[in-house]
Amino acid sequence: MAKDKKQPRPKAETPKGFTDYFGQQVAERTEMLSRIAAVYHRYGFDALETSAVETVEALGKFLPDVDRPNEGVFAWQEDAEGEKPGDWLALRYDMTAPLARVYAQHRNDLPTPYRRYTFGPVWRNEKPGPGRFRQFYQCDADTVGTASMAADAEICAMLADALEEVGIARGDYVIRINNRKVLNAVLEAIGVDNIFEDERREHVRGITLRSIDKLDRLGWEGVEQLLTTGRKDESGDFTAGAGFRQHAVDTIKAVFVDARDSSNLEAARDYARSVGDRSWWTDDDRLVLYNIYTVLGNTSAGIDAMQELIQIVDLCRKQGYGPDRIVIDPSVVRGLGYYTGPVYEAELTFEIKDEKGRPRQFGSVAGGGRYDDLVKRFTGQSVPATGISIGVDRLLAALRMRRQGQAQADGPVVVTVMDRDRMADYMAMVAELRGAGIRAEVYLGNPKNFGNQLKYADKRGSPVAVIEGADEKSKGVVQIKDLVLGLQIAENATLEEWKDRPSQYEVPRSELVARVRGILDGLA
Repeated sequence: MAKDKKQPRPKAETPKGFTDYFGQQVAERTEMLSRIAAVYHRYGFDALETSAVETVEALGKFLPDVDRPNEGVFAWQEDAEGEKPGDWLALRYDMTAPLARVYAQHRNDLPTPYRRYTFGPVWRNEKPGPGRFRQFYQCDADTVGTASMAADAEICAMLADALEEVGIARGDYVIRINNRKVLNAVLEAIGVDNIFEDERREHVRGITLRSIDKLDRLGWEGVEQLLTTGRKDESGDFTAGAGFRQHAVDTIKAVFVDARDSSNLEAARDYARSVGDRSWWTDDDRLVLYNIYTVLGNTSAGIDAMQELIQIVDLCRKQGYGPDRIVIDPSVVRGLGYYTGPVYEAELTFEIKDEKGRPRQFGSVAGGGRYDDLVKRFTGQSVPATGISIGVDRLLAALRMRRQGQAQADGPVVVTVMDRDRMADYMAMVAELRGAGIRAEVYLGNPKNFGNQLKYADKRGSPVAVIEGADEKSKGVVQIKDLVLGLQIAENATLEEWKDRPSQYEVPRSELVARVRGILDGLA
């Protein structure tokens, strides 16, 4: 009789494109989101939590680089019910499409305009790569039900406040705004409607949109390839181009790349005066607006785009958000297909090192815009809306880089165990610390090797270890070991400095909580 084949053990590995988040990472994310939520709440936005699963029909086909609704998403079909085929369901790929469904479904019960914020994971069934995951967190805020540019200006101001609230200093970020109507005007100016047949026209529009959106990553040379014959990336994958001829490519470059040609400054100032120059406009503002006017001023979409950009800039400046925080930038187009008007992107401007040690700027951490037709898909009636989405994981990574080199120990205070029979005493210490709001734990491993207890405290990122052996107990004292100071002394101090600044010292047992609190306050 043949032996049954032994069932192979499953591999203990994370699925490709996904990652696990451990204690400190989760705590950092929770803290950051609570700070952002406080800003959104201060602006009058309400929290909303939607289902992670939507129908494919409700999600629609707005992802970049895909042509069918079930591409780019994790989708499955429910079992059929009799002769009725099962619904196609999918994990949400962003937070905006579910909001459109919620508003359409509950619009009679919601105020107009409706302001909401939300955060949580989203999923995209795309090719993973370095820093590109199939599951990631987003934090969104949206206003539904008003066409006023004041809503867009408010979103930009609120985003600036949120970045500063979580620790991004003014000068280390900039919010760049543009208008999707600029792209529409460019396509109108180069005659896309006349160049391509109906069935290819939308496809070309999509390629153009996605190509310009990659300008900061690929540079103009790579974008030009995508606009013409196509581009092969470093892995050898080939992306077909839009097929534009050179005159069309030159027009696109004039708007999205050459917008700040300083040789046009005097003409830009003259133009600004002719349309009601404002004292808060910068020469950069004047150059960009003049450039849009000279290339696109004879198109209806170009005129609309300029008027809306001027309104947003004016409203932001009047609130005190100057060009050090918010600027016009025609190169911002955003990759998603549902934007209809103003679009914006938050970019961190400080320098980091890439995996090869080369200096580069951190880049975008948030983006959004106006999507006036998304709710209309459900109701048949136009419902204007605008919003922003923060890439939580990217913003967290930026904050970690900003904190590099700073003293940090965010783990619990560890009470070591010197005598197994006195566990009740150690638990009493922990109870006192927790009662004072201090995160603390007793070492629950094998206490035989004291060195292992300190290694455990280091691995936990503990700021303090508490030691009470038989001698300390008899004298009514405890030993406090400042693990952060100890690390600093070990790295930098001379022998004399080490003697002057001991990282371990004896205190009365009654002062345990106060001394630990003093160390933690010094780290805050």
